[in-house]
Parts: sequence; C-alpha cells; structure tokens
Amino acid sequence: MSLENEINQRKFRNEYQKSAINIIYTHNWMAEKMNKLFDEWDITAQQFNILRILRGAGQPLSTLQIRQRMLDRMSDTSRIVDRLVRKGLVKKSICKLDRRLVDVVITDKGKKLLEKIDQYSEQMDAIMKNLTEQEAQTLNELLDKIRNAKDE
Repeated sequence: MSLENEINQRKFRNEYQKSAINIIYTHNWMAEKMNKLFDEWDITAQQFNILRILRGAGQPLSTLQIRQRMLDRMSDTSRIVDRLVRKGLVKKSICKLDRRLVDVVITDKGKKLLEKIDQYSEQMDAIMKNLTEQEAQTLNELLDKIRNAKDE
C-alpha cells in the first residue's frame, strides 16, 4: 500500500517531504513489528540491543560505552540496564580501573535468552522480504547517504 493510503494524506509539498515522512512512518512500522517479536521474551528492542552489544563485546562495558554502540542513543541506558539487572540478564559491578564507573556484563541467563532469540533471526529478516538483496543494498546506501549529509 502506498504511503498516501497508509496515512490518508493525498498531497506532499515535494518528494523530499514525502521521503522524510516515509522514513519516519516505516521506522515506526518496523519498530512495532520487532516489538511484537520481543514480547514473547518480555524484553524491549532496546534491551535486546544492549544484550546483543554486551554479548558481542565479550568484556565489561560502561553504560557510556553501551550508549555509544546503541541504535537508539537517546535512550536512558542506565535505566534500561537496571531493568535488565532486575531480570537477571546482566550484572553490574564497580569498575576496577575507575571506581566512578560501573561495568556491565551479560549473564549466562542473558546469553541463553539471546540464543533462543537467535533461532528467530529469519523471522526478523522476513520483515524485509519484499526486497531483493540488491534493493536492500541500495536502500542501505541511500540511508547512509542521508545520515552522512553535512549539516549546513
């Protein structure tokens, strides 16, 4: 279905405005689809992102280091980490090198949860099933181009 029909807007100022609105709308649509997948495991997409970052790091990270690697950098990383601690998926400890910092590591329970979620990666990829690999590559290049535009 076209964007015009999805949001009941028949006219845009120009193609640039339509593209921007389409990106925002599509982001929200994809986020909703992903969140439905994570509901089964009682985690959010942000919590999944933090678990994935910690597993990939293979070493303790501070909340600042986690935030720098997150997809959603506007999130309150400390609050999300605290929720993961309460669920037993990560643990925090005082950093040995700088006592002002807190180290965060993924627990065995967190790793096991990610192993379960990994089995659904094809389901997550299916959200993009309407694109060929070449189209996905072109889309990635276009989105990178938008993000990398110089602010004037």
